[in-house]
Amino acid sequence: MRSVISCLVSLPCLLLSMAQAAAPQTDDPVILVIGDSLSAAYGMELDESWARLLQNRLNDNGHRYRVFNSSISGDTTQGGLTRLPRLLQIHQPRFVIIALGGNDGLRGISIEVTRSNFASMVEQSQAVGATVLLTGIRLPPNYGQTYTGRFQGMYTELAREYKVLLVPFFMQGVAFTEDMMQDDGIHPNAAAQPVLLENVW
Repeated sequence: MRSVISCLVSLPCLLLSMAQAAAPQTDDPVILVIGDSLSAAYGMELDESWARLLQNRLNDNGHRYRVFNSSISGDTTQGGLTRLPRLLQIHQPRFVIIALGGNDGLRGISIEVTRSNFASMVEQSQAVGATVLLTGIRLPPNYGQTYTGRFQGMYTELAREYKVLLVPFFMQGVAFTEDMMQDDGIHPNAAAQPVLLENVW
């Protein structure tokens, strides 16, 4: 199911989603994306990424938002938490999209630590008046049913507690689909980017 699971904010607010940060400085309100390789155009051209496609769609539909994509391959929630205060100070974003967690899970980081990092990021974003969108990730089954179940549930719990928008599974329709994945089996390819865009849209 590709629908966005938070009913706390209407669908038009989801339009105020992420894209790439190549736009020049303007007075348009900022949408800040803070993510990892899934949002950093890993293994492809920047113009092919779902984030850039989303910026293009926002532009085409007359939504005047400047999207700043601060996604770094390999980043964890701790890295995002460390970078976030400066990003909030500089950009004063209207929306913050937190697209992290996958690397925490793959490294087996304590769910309590990951959840605490997410909570701090959400709280800091809301403190500057930003609306938050959280994108969920699921782990491969070989990490164990207990860990993967708790990891997946963490996103829903955070969304309910902090009343934020949630995409339950960012890689829906992409993960485990061979022609949409790069050779490493981990990162989506260029063909997958429009699907990722729709998952967020």
